[in-house]
Amino acid sequence: MDSVLIPEGVSRCSAKKFFLWTLPWILILIWGAVSAVLCLWKALNQTNMSNIFAFALWIVFDLGLIALGAGAFFTGFLTYIIGKKELKDIINAAVIIGFICYSGAMAILGIDIGQPLRGWFIFWHANIHSMLVEVSFCITCYLMILTIEFLPIILENNKLEEIKPARLFGKNLHSIMAIFAATGTFLSFFHQGSLGGMFGVMYARPFAARGGFYIWPWTFFLFILSAIATGPCFTILIVRITEKLTKKKLVPDRAIQFLAKLSGILLSIYIVLKITDTVSWICTEAHKAGLTFMDFYKEGPYGIWLPITEIGICGIIPAILLVVPKFRKDPKWLTIACILNCIGIVLNRFSFIIVTLAIPVLPFERFWSYLPTWQEWGIALASIAYGVLIFSLAYRYLPVFPKEKELNPIS
Repeated sequence: MDSVLIPEGVSRCSAKKFFLWTLPWILILIWGAVSAVLCLWKALNQTNMSNIFAFALWIVFDLGLIALGAGAFFTGFLTYIIGKKELKDIINAAVIIGFICYSGAMAILGIDIGQPLRGWFIFWHANIHSMLVEVSFCITCYLMILTIEFLPIILENNKLEEIKPARLFGKNLHSIMAIFAATGTFLSFFHQGSLGGMFGVMYARPFAARGGFYIWPWTFFLFILSAIATGPCFTILIVRITEKLTKKKLVPDRAIQFLAKLSGILLSIYIVLKITDTVSWICTEAHKAGLTFMDFYKEGPYGIWLPITEIGICGIIPAILLVVPKFRKDPKWLTIACILNCIGIVLNRFSFIIVTLAIPVLPFERFWSYLPTWQEWGIALASIAYGVLIFSLAYRYLPVFPKEKELNPIS
């Protein structure tokens, strides 16, 4: 039965090997499920969150997943709206990765709010003055769009295609995909920005507060730019890992190189603006609060290594590697650049979420540090295990890569 579900014309490992591959991820998922039950049953006292750290490990993973999942809307925009046909060879993978990231983020939020059965309050009793309400609406709607974009890929399974209504429905969805891509771009643009804008308007927290344009702080625009600069790299990285594990060529180099070059250009622009924003923040917001740059890093575990790593090692270096053709066309350097780029955006979100709350804002307060509980780690790591399982199942049973047959003919 397993072999019948595998797409025609391609080879896959045995069912036994596939089960052994999925087994550790299933165990991590079980760990996450146990952690989730404990948190929902015994409440958030299972975590180390407090009045100081209302946001913690979960939200770092949440915002990290949302940023890394930006490859879906950006690749969809380039494919269906701009008309970059070469990206059709990678768009399916980008959509699946986006679906995994956003559904995983939503699952984390369902546990984070403590009472997921009351999650509908966000929409029915919306606080129209809160950026998080706009984020909630946009993320929920965009997850629906990603589900719609994922559906025709599922319906291309060779057994499901034998069902005529399902086959026709899938083809009709494909024909109007540009509408969903445009809508997804609009929704993603605003929720990526509002996640950054939320920190920029925290004027009582000098570490996060920023000036801006009209009602939007600079962090609004920086979060958007960092997401579209990193999302394609995460898609490339997942494809490269899949190729390495399967020992196959799955996507033509022209699609990979186009995304990598564009990501390098966007990352270069972002790093220049990030450095400009940091210098401006030191001279304006921090100065107004009577603080210097080193005042934010003089104590606690969150030292000067954070901005150096984020901007220097995980920003400037991958930007150079992605922009220079000699490095970009070398698979090894391309992979290193993608890894560093992805680490950089996670560090950026970590800094805004954790460091913002760790730094004292009153003279009698002290620097704080945060250590997650095993329950928090279980739920966070379960989101990764969930992603690996979904992508593995999709690769095994769905035609994720249109050029796989052409690039890997079965002898």
